[in-house]
Amino acid sequence: MYVLDMLSEVDMLGCRATDALLEVNAKLLPDQEILDDPKRYRRLVGKLNYLIITRLDIAFVVSIVSQFLPAPRIIHWDTVVQILRYLKKLLAKCFYIRIVEKPKLVSQMLIGHGLSGKAIYYRLLFI
Repeated sequence: MYVLDMLSEVDMLGCRATDALLEVNAKLLPDQEILDDPKRYRRLVGKLNYLIITRLDIAFVVSIVSQFLPAPRIIHWDTVVQILRYLKKLLAKCFYIRIVEKPKLVSQMLIGHGLSGKAIYYRLLFI
């Protein structure tokens, strides 16, 4: 899964999960020192931006951390880590559907004939 890949990229598979997406009264001011590896931050924020397509609940916070892409600070990295911990908590609430067999035809019924004289069928499928 995409979130598991992100967690393993930053060695957070064993981290504690959290219910809070962002710390209360978090101040993301650029008054700390710049990160040693800003490429890692940018890559992770880019992946979070891609994840917004399916996870709208993180859209606001990801838009905030995206503002600091040119010069990310330690506090911004901590916020990204908090987002990942929140996503880890949500993994436990997901369910997965696995298709074991190919769909099988249950019923087929003739509806009528089209203008070209070709038969039109209605098919019911199950998995």
